[in-house]
Amino acid sequence: MTEWAHPALLLLAGAALLPLLGGTAKKIFTVALPLAALALCAAASRGSYAEFEFLGQQLAPWRVDRLSTLFSCVFSLMGVLGAVYAFHKNDARQQAAGLVYLGGALGVTLAGDLLTLFVFWELMALSAAALVFAGKKPESGEAGLRYLLVHLFGGVCLLSGILLHAAGTGSVAFESMTALSGSPACYLILAGFLLNAAVPPLGAWLPDAYPRASVTGAVLLTAYTTKSAVYALMRGFPGAELLIWLGAAMAVYGVIYAVLENDARRLLAYHIISQVGYMVCGVGIGTQLALNGAAAHASAHIIYKGLLFMGAGAVLEVTGKSRLSELGGLYRSMPATMALYLVGALSISAFPLFSGFVSKAMVVSAAGESSAAVPFLLLTLASAGTFLHTGLKLPYYMFFWKDSGVRAQEPPQNMLAAMALAALLCLLIGLFPQALYSLLPFPCDYRPYTASHIVSSLGILGFTALGFFMFLRRLDPEPGLSLDTDWFYRKGAAAFMNFLNGPFEKFCAALHGIFFDRLPEKLSLASANPRAFMRILLLEGRLYFSGPGGEAVLRERLEAARNVYPGDPHRYRPVGSTVLWVITFLLAYLALYYLSN
Repeated sequence: MTEWAHPALLLLAGAALLPLLGGTAKKIFTVALPLAALALCAAASRGSYAEFEFLGQQLAPWRVDRLSTLFSCVFSLMGVLGAVYAFHKNDARQQAAGLVYLGGALGVTLAGDLLTLFVFWELMALSAAALVFAGKKPESGEAGLRYLLVHLFGGVCLLSGILLHAAGTGSVAFESMTALSGSPACYLILAGFLLNAAVPPLGAWLPDAYPRASVTGAVLLTAYTTKSAVYALMRGFPGAELLIWLGAAMAVYGVIYAVLENDARRLLAYHIISQVGYMVCGVGIGTQLALNGAAAHASAHIIYKGLLFMGAGAVLEVTGKSRLSELGGLYRSMPATMALYLVGALSISAFPLFSGFVSKAMVVSAAGESSAAVPFLLLTLASAGTFLHTGLKLPYYMFFWKDSGVRAQEPPQNMLAAMALAALLCLLIGLFPQALYSLLPFPCDYRPYTASHIVSSLGILGFTALGFFMFLRRLDPEPGLSLDTDWFYRKGAAAFMNFLNGPFEKFCAALHGIFFDRLPEKLSLASANPRAFMRILLLEGRLYFSGPGGEAVLRERLEAARNVYPGDPHRYRPVGSTVLWVITFLLAYLALYYLSN
């Protein structure tokens, strides 16, 4: 392995070469590059590579340890699954954007300094926006632009914090900053991380953008932006108490909005926020069990959330519909898609023998052991909500509800193959959790398959299912729109633009008229006879403030002055004499100055 065989650089170079390849070769290339990146990440030995100095700062673009290896390998693996899922497509722009997006995520994960992290952080934002634009619908363009603006704002916060941090500490090394908490630099860096993690009220960009992305691009979107932010929080702010409460609130917030949603992909997007909440809460707790749980849950979530978006995307691909109120009865025509989706649904619901069961429980157990009673309760409540909407509501109304009359067939074989691989990984992680635990950043002896854990989990799942079927008719999906915090900047931006194009434009036009039309005209008029012009102004002022008695006299004098204006300006001293007196004064002043010294 050479120092410059950086996995991110490999993917960026591949994206640049992609347009030179033919159709089939291009598709194979998009699968081979993430596989090569996976091999590089897995084979890299611990340490820092390709270090160099830039502007007096030591940069380390490739740092390898257990935490970065885990995330970079899972990111690369998801890149392989996403490429297989999109194998039937021949869209060079989208394929290149996907490779750049993965390269950005790997660059963030492997960055040993904050400047390198920032460069790849912004690269992720640009490439992810391209995948949203690739939805090729009017709403995709609008959502992509909003996504780009929101993340560029987050990038400005992050860069500002990095610069302040470098000025204050003299270093841009990407290490834990909890000891420096309370400084403006840390708050700005934390704000940049939290925005990408979709922490409310900064997270409305996620359900706004992801459902409007292309079918294949949305699968990659679920994996990289939020999970790279979780990685950054684990690296920079482990044990920050604020994150405990933010994460617990996220878990419930995402569940509530997901229950209300009618659009399948928007429902799943909201649930990303809920699941990332578990990870953020684990980072905030900061114990080894909690950090291991956050890393394990992030890894499992990347796979099963990708599988869920693959299933919803497959339905959208063959039916052109994503709203649950317009679907139903698809289990007859899409049995394989349904079965594979259910594997992801059981995984995210933390059903025994599936991946979510062995990862989510670590964070919940850590919350219980740390005596965080309220967060523990909120995370447990969110678990029930997860099964309610992702494990029951969405598959029921998409596949088993009344026949909607939509005629469909199974998606292309490559889409099913990608879903099958993801489903297999969900089962393997659930059946052999030690394979995942052995890769975690800290030694892990957690035992998920205890009698109490299995019984309590089945109890929560069972009572949630009972409640769902008891109130089934009240949960029937209806067309509607859930308002989120993005309403403020979407409507606020429109109101701001209306203000600029309306009252503000008129105000500017009025100022233009005053300073470029009326004022020059008055000055030009005053220059004809400045003394007489000032006399007229004084008379106008006296008339304005005069009482009823003297008003008539002043009005007559003002009218007479206006009638004879400008009069005979030669009666007064010309401008040349004034200039002469000014020069004389300056010469006298200079003479006195030098004589006094």
